[in-house]
Amino acid sequence: MVSMNRLTREKRIQVLGALVEGNSIRSTVRMTGVAKNTVTKLLCNVGRACEQYHDKAMVNLPCKRIQVGEI
Repeated sequence: MVSMNRLTREKRIQVLGALVEGNSIRSTVRMTGVAKNTVTKLLCNVGRACEQYHDKAMVNLPCKRIQVGEI
């Protein structure tokens, strides 16, 4: 079994904060020192978690129109 490094909670928050603020993956890598593949993997994992939350929480809404921003 291969032991893998894990990002601390604080480092994950730092990476996600940079991405949410609109930084690119490459600039997030430079700012945080986290590998590009790790940033990409974290982003995919968070995206899947958001999708699951959205699918469970946003059900049977009486909305006729929804306005969303680009983020």
